[in-house]
Amino acid sequence: MSRRNTTVICFANNKGGSGKSTSCANLGSALSRAGKRVLLIDGDMQLNLSLSFFDEERVLEYAQGERNLYEALVHGSALAPLILQSGAERPDVIVSSMRMSGIETKLPAKRRRELVLRELLRPVRESGEYDYILIDAPPTLGDWVTNILLASDRVIIPVEATPWGLFGLANMMDFLHKIQSMDPTVQVLGILVTKVDERKNYYHQTMETLAGLDDVPVFRQVIHVDSAVEWAQDASMTVIEYRRSGRSAKEYMELAREVEALCQ
Repeated sequence: MSRRNTTVICFANNKGGSGKSTSCANLGSALSRAGKRVLLIDGDMQLNLSLSFFDEERVLEYAQGERNLYEALVHGSALAPLILQSGAERPDVIVSSMRMSGIETKLPAKRRRELVLRELLRPVRESGEYDYILIDAPPTLGDWVTNILLASDRVIIPVEATPWGLFGLANMMDFLHKIQSMDPTVQVLGILVTKVDERKNYYHQTMETLAGLDDVPVFRQVIHVDSAVEWAQDASMTVIEYRRSGRSAKEYMELAREVEALCQ
């Protein structure tokens, strides 16, 4: 098997409820369905990404034990042994832990502490095992999110098409500029508009506002509101698995094609 050129993409937005975990899980599922090898890393204490692929009992077993991202970060242990296979045509997953809420106090108090995740991820990345590594970041802006961004090649910023959807986007962009001053190779792949209801005026207002931003790419594909997403989450599945013929599943498959084209 030829060695893969691995692209690391993180999902980040300092506003909660923007659809980061849902988008990360479903893009990962769509890429897997398209024949790509994908690893998902859950970087959020809420465990939503992990719960998209495993039932609650199993997620809590790993989250409360030693086989999770928190333990690797604190002890500097390898990531490869933490990788869980979630099934055929599904991404591999590294689960998070509720203890991630305190990870910033546990990061090594030494120089280059902002590169802890990048260094841990290096062997997995250089193995050529994966086409894509997708990381779900928590809705904060601090040392841990700095770690995630600096471990990534590209950033997807989910923004919900709601009255408060753009709240905090300016802070997110300012934070990214700070990251780019540390590593100019980290680039925004695009803003992903989620929770779209085209009957609502604020959807059109959101799109007009985003269209007016300079040098900030916006994905052509948007993700509409779809109750199937919540039903899928309740079943520890992505919407692509739950209702592959549904609207959201088709949208995430198209998003995957757009992402692949942009990453070439």
